[in-house]
Amino acid sequence: MEEASFSSGQVPDIVEGNETQKESDGERTELDGQNVGPQGRKEFVAPAVGMEFESYDDAYNYYNCYAKEVGFRVRVKNSWFKRNSREKYGAVLCCSSQGFKRIKDVNRLRKETRTGCPAMLRMRLVDSKRWRVLEVTLEHNHLLGAKVHKSIKKLGTGTKRKLQSNSDAEVRTIKLYRALVIDAGGNGNSNFNAREIRNFSDHPNQLNLKKGDTQAIYNYLCRMQLTNPNFFYLMDLNDEGRLRNAFWVDAKSRAACGYFGDVIFFDNTYLSNKYEIPLAAFVGINHHGQSVLLGCGLLAGETAESYAWLFKAWLSCMSGRSPQTIITDRCKALQNTIAEVFPKSHHRFGLSHIMKKIPEKLGGLRNYDAIRKALIKAVYETLKVIEFEAAWGFMVQRFGVSDHEWLRSLYEDRIRWAPVYLKDTVFAGMAAARLGDTLNAFFDRYLHKQTPLKEFLDKYELALQKKHKEEALGDIESRNSSPTLKTRCSFELQLSKIYTREIFKKFQFEVEEMYSCFSTTQLHVDGPIVIFLVKERVLGEGNRREIRDYEVLYNRAAAEVRCICSCFNFNGYLCRHALCVLNFNGVEEIPSKYILSRWKKDYKRLYIPDHGSNNVDITDRVQWFNQLYRSALQVVEEGVISLDHYKVALQAFEESLNRVHDVEEKHE
Repeated sequence: MEEASFSSGQVPDIVEGNETQKESDGERTELDGQNVGPQGRKEFVAPAVGMEFESYDDAYNYYNCYAKEVGFRVRVKNSWFKRNSREKYGAVLCCSSQGFKRIKDVNRLRKETRTGCPAMLRMRLVDSKRWRVLEVTLEHNHLLGAKVHKSIKKLGTGTKRKLQSNSDAEVRTIKLYRALVIDAGGNGNSNFNAREIRNFSDHPNQLNLKKGDTQAIYNYLCRMQLTNPNFFYLMDLNDEGRLRNAFWVDAKSRAACGYFGDVIFFDNTYLSNKYEIPLAAFVGINHHGQSVLLGCGLLAGETAESYAWLFKAWLSCMSGRSPQTIITDRCKALQNTIAEVFPKSHHRFGLSHIMKKIPEKLGGLRNYDAIRKALIKAVYETLKVIEFEAAWGFMVQRFGVSDHEWLRSLYEDRIRWAPVYLKDTVFAGMAAARLGDTLNAFFDRYLHKQTPLKEFLDKYELALQKKHKEEALGDIESRNSSPTLKTRCSFELQLSKIYTREIFKKFQFEVEEMYSCFSTTQLHVDGPIVIFLVKERVLGEGNRREIRDYEVLYNRAAAEVRCICSCFNFNGYLCRHALCVLNFNGVEEIPSKYILSRWKKDYKRLYIPDHGSNNVDITDRVQWFNQLYRSALQVVEEGVISLDHYKVALQAFEESLNRVHDVEEKHE
């Protein structure tokens, strides 16, 4: 392993020129000489609350490397094991000078080395996956040596790891935990100008930063860690200790992922379009059809390595829950990485991104307008695979573009982006399968190509605040007002009481358009399954009225209805054609399986992400914390609806705290 990841509460030191600063309890202090290497620079990040490691051995080795650099030895003070499995779940590492000699050993001739040193590190296994530092004391009460040999770690098998100063293991450890995050211009050479700095850092093994950017990241992460409960971040360093990739999720976005992480759009347009900020974002869609941020990253480049690190970081933050569907731009590196990190997810290419590239990719062709129209017709107007194949074949033959590289590669990837191939994929409103639909970048109004990182970090919080306000207003409007009905259709009345205001408007349009469907007839009967043909008048090219045929499968016994247009999978609600068939068969209410919970106005009230308090391990305090946090978060979500809600929620929290204190007093 040759990379370092720092997470949740862990901020690497910032080195600019010859000055090193660190943040401790909100105050800036200069590093004392004990922690500074021979070049006047600190070699390892000091332990900090919130650091996370993949294993106990990783954490132990890190503390040993740090101790060796500072000048003390480490020993294990305490370890805790699970009762049944004997699996280690907690430990305290301390300075070898911790404690004092026992009374019975006082008269021994061996020189006393213990001074009651308070330096220690307490850590615990969290989420049964990673070891997190919970408590740290850095101060020693004795002199520290310049360098000491690494403590010998006892392995579980009873064997001892051999100590070799130049061994591969030690080299890997030093690479793993070296923690210098240096600005592009922070190498002590003040003669670099901005242009030289940019060129110096413009390679895929480190983040493309300007002087001062690292300090801005550092300040932002420190502030968020202090003010934003449940804030999560990871930082990836290269072998030279320079920042390569970064990932963070604020508490609101983290909670939103529990609700709306089923379908996500991975937006790397800022990265691929060479913006000043190499930003990548995870975006979902909430119960109002609004875009919602599910995580952010800064990447060194469009490489499989950077993407893999970011996706694994996101997965770690989300407790290993993969999305049902993930939508991305067409990119080979992304395709391979998603197959590796999200093997169970349906990976699809954003159709709107592909269609936006038509002018760029085909603009130079002689019959550009005609080719564009033929391509749009093949993509948006075909309902069956055979129709799409015929329309595509006609286009390439008529215009002689069978050898066009972009069109050829597009056709080879067709099962990942063409709507006719994606009808079994759940998109929850993010398919953009209709002409004119787009997947908008979350930060579109807040970023331009030259926006500096420091400015973006300020705008990031403004963007989130605006989105949170929009969602809160949507909740209030949906709960406190009833939409105006436009028809006498029972389906419209039914869902007006269930859906949020914005989603209901979209469904209401389908109800209104039922009147464009003028014929519903049986095509084929196979036991309980009936295939219906629904004819619809639509506006075609040149505003001419056309008639299109839609096949709809209906199974009365299973209360199942499926239209060939696949509106339900694409948008999350039934189409006008399916509604016509239900109406034709005397069905007065839409079956519950076609009313998605994620569109309900009280969705957050009824649904707790990862619910299942009955499954909590009664011996695992981490699971207790997670369950309590989710339950409290639900009260918070409800408590901000109005002043009355706020007062009740606050009173409930105070009463709960008093009852918890009562339990504590009883135990005493």
